[in-house]
Amino acid sequence: MNAVTRIHSRSVALADDNIDTDRIIPARFLTTTTRAGLGRHCFNDWRYLADGSDNPDFALNQPQARGCSILVAGRNFGCGSSREHAPWALLDYGIAAVISSEIADIFRNNALGNGLLAIEVAAAEQRWLLAHGGIELTIDVAGQYIALPDGGRITFALEPFARHCLLNGVDAFGYLLQQEAAIAAWEARQAVAA
Repeated sequence: MNAVTRIHSRSVALADDNIDTDRIIPARFLTTTTRAGLGRHCFNDWRYLADGSDNPDFALNQPQARGCSILVAGRNFGCGSSREHAPWALLDYGIAAVISSEIADIFRNNALGNGLLAIEVAAAEQRWLLAHGGIELTIDVAGQYIALPDGGRITFALEPFARHCLLNGVDAFGYLLQQEAAIAAWEARQAVAA
C-alpha cells in the first residue's frame, strides 16, 4: 500500500444516495482475488449502455470528470455487502478519496485498510461539494482537512490507527511487521519471567 498524505484533484459529484457495493462493483465481477483490472468494471451498470458503449449521461463519463480522483457522493455510500472488491475497484479506476455525509461502516473500514480515503463531512458541507463538482480540492491526511479553492477548509475526523496506516503506507499486517522488534522484546521478557 502506498502512503496517502495529500490528494490534490478536481472533484466529481455522484449525488445519488444509497450507492451500494453492488452498484460500485457488480457481483458478477467478483471472480478474482486480485485488484488489478477491477477499475474497468467500477460502476459498470451505470457507466456502460447495453451495447457496451459509454453511457453519456453518467457523471464519471463526462469530459470534465476525466482524471478526477476525488469522488463526492450522496448519503450512505458503500452500503450493502461487505465486499472488499468495492474499494479495490474504485482505487483501480483512479479514485483516491470518497467524500460523503455518511459512509457505510464496513465499506469505510475496507476502504481505509486498502488506502482509499473515505471521509465523512457534515450534510451541509456535502451538499455544497455536490453542488460544486469539478472544483479543485486538496485533502491533507495529517491535518485532517479538505482545502477549498477559496481558502476555506472542511475538517474531518479520521480514526487514529487508520490515519497512521495511511500516512505510513501500511495495512494492518504491515503495521504488525513494524512492531517486530517490540514483539520480540516482549516475547523475550515473557520467556525470562516463565
